[in-house]
Amino acid sequence: MQGHPLSGVTVISLEQAVAAPYATRQLADLGARVIKVERPGEGDFARHYDTTVHGQSSYFVWINRSKESLTLNLKDPRGLEILHSLLEGADVFVQNLAPGAADRLGLSTEELTRRYPRLIPCTVSGYGTTGPWADRKAYDMLVQCQTGLVSLTGTPEGTARTGISVADIAAAMYAYSGILTALYTRATTGEAHPVEVSLFEALGEWMGQPAYYTRYGGTQPPRLGTQHATIAPYGTYRAADGREVLFSIQNEREWAALCSEFLRRPDLTDDPRFATSSARVAHRDELNTVIAERFARSDAGELLKDLESIGIACAGVNDMHAFLDHPVLAARGRWSEVAVPGGTTVEALLPPADLAGLPPRMDPVPAVGEHTDAILTELGHSPTAIEALRADAVI
Repeated sequence: MQGHPLSGVTVISLEQAVAAPYATRQLADLGARVIKVERPGEGDFARHYDTTVHGQSSYFVWINRSKESLTLNLKDPRGLEILHSLLEGADVFVQNLAPGAADRLGLSTEELTRRYPRLIPCTVSGYGTTGPWADRKAYDMLVQCQTGLVSLTGTPEGTARTGISVADIAAAMYAYSGILTALYTRATTGEAHPVEVSLFEALGEWMGQPAYYTRYGGTQPPRLGTQHATIAPYGTYRAADGREVLFSIQNEREWAALCSEFLRRPDLTDDPRFATSSARVAHRDELNTVIAERFARSDAGELLKDLESIGIACAGVNDMHAFLDHPVLAARGRWSEVAVPGGTTVEALLPPADLAGLPPRMDPVPAVGEHTDAILTELGHSPTAIEALRADAVI
């Protein structure tokens, strides 16, 4: 078996919450050594968001496996000196501290690139490190609001946030891909390029389609719950047994099949109200009335069977329990076990990108400071020196 793709790459991360930790977990999955620097005692505050996973936070367990935890008080010069000792041999440095905090510690991108020419610094910020909002804190839901996502999510009666930390996840994935690009560039050219990602700009990129629609159409897409704003029919409808079924029509061939073989209304195929995608969107209410009448005559299972038989994409609306028991995940062996603090294990989904012949790393989630002594010993500190640092609350 070959080694992990990023074996030999060392990442030092001053990370907290979701965005930076999720980015570095992707690197750890590929075999990078990720040393997570945490505050002595409490550690990353995401450890305390909840206690639902055998006493651990669901957020923390999700995005911190396969890392080493080192506790350092960076306000103490000795703690900062230890960090610099690590940076001397590191490949990547990631931080998502509060605005200005890294600069105050002497860890600005400019200072790091001057001091460590081969190091790739990565900054994950809220609204960028320059510009009028550089000093603002930014959390996921704030960014969902600022990018317009919340205004598009929900029903005509009211807005809603997305059910996951989508701004954090977007920033994490761009930080991850940016770091991989910088590592590749350094390997091929010898130049180390810093990486910067903001939550606002990452989620802003994901808002591209509604942004174009609004700028050039004059109005933004409406909030329609589970109905698609620019394609019809595409959404959920209630079956006779009360369950919801989602289906989607993507082209005129599928529309014709739906009319003739599912709705039993071939006359609707060329009805001017429904003959094109734009026409169906414009006459959505009339179309939904026709579909609702058909759905009211059958249970969800029958509807799914009928739609699948004519090649229409469809699905039931799962809750989280149904997702966890999904036959695709079971049949494709997508679950693995990961150890968590306290001596137990949890089931974790494998990373979605499969590299043939290269299984992902699925090592334990660390306890706060679990690897502090080992890392300091590696740096040349004696047991006596380590105990002195602990007594002074440096570690």
